[in-house]
Amino acid sequence: MVLSPARPPQEATAGDSVDAVITVSGLVKRYGTVEAVRGIDLSVARGEIFGFLGPNGAGKSTTISVLCTLLKPTAGTASVAGLDVNRDPDGIRARIGLVFQDPSLDVQLSARENLLFHAMAYGVPRSQRKQRIAQALTTVDLTDRADALVSTFSGGMKRRLEIARGILHHPEVLFLDEPTQGLDPQTRAKVWEHLREIRASTGLTVFMTTHYMEEAEWCDRIAIIDHGTIVALGTPDELKAQVGGDIVVLSTADNASAVEEIAGRLGVQALVDGESLRIEVADGSAFVPQLIMALSMPVRNVTVRRPSLDDVFLKLTGRAIREEEGEGRTAMMRAFAMRRGGR
Repeated sequence: MVLSPARPPQEATAGDSVDAVITVSGLVKRYGTVEAVRGIDLSVARGEIFGFLGPNGAGKSTTISVLCTLLKPTAGTASVAGLDVNRDPDGIRARIGLVFQDPSLDVQLSARENLLFHAMAYGVPRSQRKQRIAQALTTVDLTDRADALVSTFSGGMKRRLEIARGILHHPEVLFLDEPTQGLDPQTRAKVWEHLREIRASTGLTVFMTTHYMEEAEWCDRIAIIDHGTIVALGTPDELKAQVGGDIVVLSTADNASAVEEIAGRLGVQALVDGESLRIEVADGSAFVPQLIMALSMPVRNVTVRRPSLDDVFLKLTGRAIREEEGEGRTAMMRAFAMRRGGR
């Protein structure tokens, strides 16, 4: 890595207010009668990778839009890099990087030209532009494609270039809205490898939203949000410990009747997840024989595994994480461009 650290890298997991770079208290955002964010509180420490995990429509992008000063909160307070989102939006915009879920690169320009345009827009001194662009391209392994048109890039390469653009002006906080949406698992892992290296090298704070459970595992801490409310917050291991024990997943010839029989004969609640049932037990291997003996209908398949973040979400909300309509990210991107141009 070649970026010069803006501050010593820190292992930040507590998220307390002593060294918080993001603080949110009682944040509410309404659209008419619709309350998209319902009084959330959180604190993100400097140098932390913080994840907002939840389904589309849960309030993730609305929250990130408020923090990036693209939307004004209806109630509550929020600050980024020590600045209030209402009182000093320009100051915040100068101190953050933002990578949208929707593509925002000019595909008719080269990678280098995209970065140069960004450097000019953010007021990077002319004497530093060449070096910073070279550093950013090296950071995301795109030096050999610096002068290639972005239209020839794969989805993963475009996402890496957008991350390079987001860190080019040396922000204190990098906001990522669904950063690996649509990428295959291997490319997603590569993107996260670069992000963690950037954090280790520069001490950058990363605030990201996602509905991918496996992606959330990369975060130091996670806030699970659903219907505009934070329902759990902690490290991935702390959240999974809320489930505890083992997860038994099974499907039967009659799942609806199986739920009743499991509750009545074994005293255990089975949750419906699509065409399967999930059961939380202390010892899965000991429970499965009892389960099969107790059911009157045939068991088609059964597996035992350790808890995942998906199990945490299911336990807290009573359903698996879902795909819903998005939260207007195209409008978010357009608003950001308009505000940058109006500075």
